[in-house]
Amino acid sequence: MMRVISEASAVSVYFGDSLLFCHRPDAPAIHVGHGQARFDMYRGNFDIEDYLETREPLAHLEVHAEGEGHRLVFRRHAGDQVQLEAILEPTPEGASLTMHYAAPEINRTWWRLTAEHDERVWGCGEQMSYLNLRGRHFPLWTSEPGVGRDKNTYVTWRSDVENRAGGDYYHTNYPQPTFLSSRRYACHVETSSYADFDFRHGEFHELQVWEVPERIELFAASSYLALVEMLGARFGHQPRLPEWIYDGVILGLKRGKAHAEEKLEQALAADMAVSALWCEDWAGIRETSFGARLFWDWQASESRYPDLAGWCRELASRGIRFLGYVNPYLCVDGELYPVARENGYLATDGQGGTAVVDFGEFDCGVVDFTNPDACTWFKDTILKANMLDIGISGWMADFGEYLPVDVTLANGVSAEVEHNRWPLRWAKVNAEALAEHGKTADATFFMRAGYTGVQAYCPLLWGGDQSVDFSRHDGIGTVITAALSSGLVGNAFHHSDIGGYTSLFGNVRSAELFKRWVDLAAFTPVMRTHECNRPADNLQWFDSDELVAHLAHMSRVYCHLTPYLRTLVEEGAERGIPVQRPLFLHFEDDPKAYDIQTQYLYGPDLLVAPVIEEGAGARDVYLPAGETWVHLWSGRVEAGGRHLEVNAPDGRPPVFFRQDSGWRELFERVPGHD
Repeated sequence: MMRVISEASAVSVYFGDSLLFCHRPDAPAIHVGHGQARFDMYRGNFDIEDYLETREPLAHLEVHAEGEGHRLVFRRHAGDQVQLEAILEPTPEGASLTMHYAAPEINRTWWRLTAEHDERVWGCGEQMSYLNLRGRHFPLWTSEPGVGRDKNTYVTWRSDVENRAGGDYYHTNYPQPTFLSSRRYACHVETSSYADFDFRHGEFHELQVWEVPERIELFAASSYLALVEMLGARFGHQPRLPEWIYDGVILGLKRGKAHAEEKLEQALAADMAVSALWCEDWAGIRETSFGARLFWDWQASESRYPDLAGWCRELASRGIRFLGYVNPYLCVDGELYPVARENGYLATDGQGGTAVVDFGEFDCGVVDFTNPDACTWFKDTILKANMLDIGISGWMADFGEYLPVDVTLANGVSAEVEHNRWPLRWAKVNAEALAEHGKTADATFFMRAGYTGVQAYCPLLWGGDQSVDFSRHDGIGTVITAALSSGLVGNAFHHSDIGGYTSLFGNVRSAELFKRWVDLAAFTPVMRTHECNRPADNLQWFDSDELVAHLAHMSRVYCHLTPYLRTLVEEGAERGIPVQRPLFLHFEDDPKAYDIQTQYLYGPDLLVAPVIEEGAGARDVYLPAGETWVHLWSGRVEAGGRHLEVNAPDGRPPVFFRQDSGWRELFERVPGHD
């Protein structure tokens, strides 16, 4: 599908008639150099600077035929020493450029792909602010996304001043050096080093990598769906969600067993469909200035959850699962930390001591997942014995992005290089624990951190710690962008904390926000509530009869759609196609479908346009051309190819289905339909 056109001193790669890559002496596409980086981490937030010492183009190229491909030899000038040697060869999916040699002084590279002015670009992992990446650059480094993520807002400014944690549009828990183009090709750079993909130039995309990457891969297809499916096969397919997920909402509660029992009965009395209780405080609580934090010593707290194993059995007999929480760090004042330290399972500080990380008023050791013995211990002692064996059916596998760059790891690889790999290592440990326990199909876990390859291990992403508001860069709308961007690179299953998580500086959730988030979550693979970081200061679903009734109603809507959702999950597990899809994935010929990031297709047949603006009783919805659409709640028929103002009362978010859908009978019987 791709063609390589070579000359003695130039090479070009085409997809059809579209030029993707061109290197000539007068327009070199590859630059190399050397730099010195500075990383300053504070509670998962990174301040990164690069002192660039050299940057030079590799203007001189020699092209040699080699098998079905070409050996490319790059120098600065004719007669200079070889700086870079690579093999460019066709692949079943497109083409690849594999590095075979690089001069030892090179630790910075820049790669230019040809761009077009009207081109759109998507991907780069899970992006929160922008679906179309064109016109901006995106540093790719897993980190805390930051609070507010908009330097023009009070919350971001205050968070920067007090916690160095305000964030910006590109900060994300889950970066990935992969992008898709509206020219129906994708590019992946095989690297774990810091990278910065720059899409601001009119004539080219420039991909900066702080190393010589192992390989650059190009994929091409005749449709976006086929392209996404290629990437799904490349990075691995997420495991299927367990069947009990479809039984209803997962209720997030963290105030001990008695409170959880009381709220469960309140939910069931309201005819709420409940699949599980998620009690992240199963291992205990510590109070901090940030709010109620967990006690990071991963064993059941008898004081908060007496006889947790017995209660898990009791809940299971009623068709309800119990979920917990875990992360890859151990608090120094817990019982597991000294065990891990004495056995050499923790990262060290390079001077023979154990590396300790400040997580905000408490310190922790870092479990070293480059040490196979540490992985085995964590799986056997914590995930199996302390969790699965007592009946916990899943958990939030939190963090993964905090690995400091100055620790020493067992495999001898620089922590700077391992940093982006850490979410993958963390996901693999969790997935292996389930597999070794025979629980892959019956239990699950969900993560916010990610990087290349996490797709094959992590069954479910969640959007991270959004603010409890409608803000443009950190509120409810960002979880739509997050699902769509991550879905394009092979993450089929995504969800979010209903109501958001981060409540700081007087910013608290409202009943309006909570109901709008519930409405959105009913049309995602998983519904799950969260009490947030300051539960006592924020409105919860159980605080009023109105909110209880609203969550109960939308939980029944979610369950009603289970037959349809189950087919989407199967498609995601088999082909890597996401449940939540940008409009252009199915409407390639509709130019208006390309620039919409606040509504999505829920599978091929449902169009969802959640209300994400405060005080809005209606919203503008674009109905893609080429279809006739039916309003889910009223049955009103509407022509496609136009914008429509749609009323959106609570419990009836703007949702439409294709008139000729094979699921029409199911959709017409949805609870709340007129």
